[in-house]
Amino acid sequence: MTSIFPNDHDKTVREAGLGSGSAAPDTSSGDAARRAALADRYGSARPGPRAPRRGWRVWLFVVLALAASGTAAYVAYTNLGDAPIEAQRVGFTERPGNAMEITIDIIREDPRRPGVCIVRVRDISGAESGRKEIYVAPGVERMSTVVRSIGRPVTADVFGCSYNVPRYLSRT
Repeated sequence: MTSIFPNDHDKTVREAGLGSGSAAPDTSSGDAARRAALADRYGSARPGPRAPRRGWRVWLFVVLALAASGTAAYVAYTNLGDAPIEAQRVGFTERPGNAMEITIDIIREDPRRPGVCIVRVRDISGAESGRKEIYVAPGVERMSTVVRSIGRPVTADVFGCSYNVPRYLSRT
């Protein structure tokens, strides 16, 4: 195939020292010219002066990732770990007038501290139909209470417990 501008191509090859038909031996200046021409066309194969500085970015990313995962693990441990106070339903009995009596066992780390537990009743559809906060005095391990419902209750359970007793429930 013949080029429209054959002389332009030949001239570029000769200036870059890339011609295969040149009889002159390669010198260091010709070698440098060839490297410069190739670098202009294809880019430098050697990393520039900024490449060694990439290491600090990797270390920064690793430190940030470890800090984030450590924080997430701590939050998960404190929120999903064992509660310091909890209650288990022992039994429940239906009472007249849309009410239900529930008996619970309280398990806590410090029996000398007062607590509060929330118990609830549910109707036939599973929706909560009544709820009650009960004060748990220090040293108490089992207690019963009656929870009123807006409809006929079919089951009762413990919603949760806490050491943060509201002022209106405290008995001091």
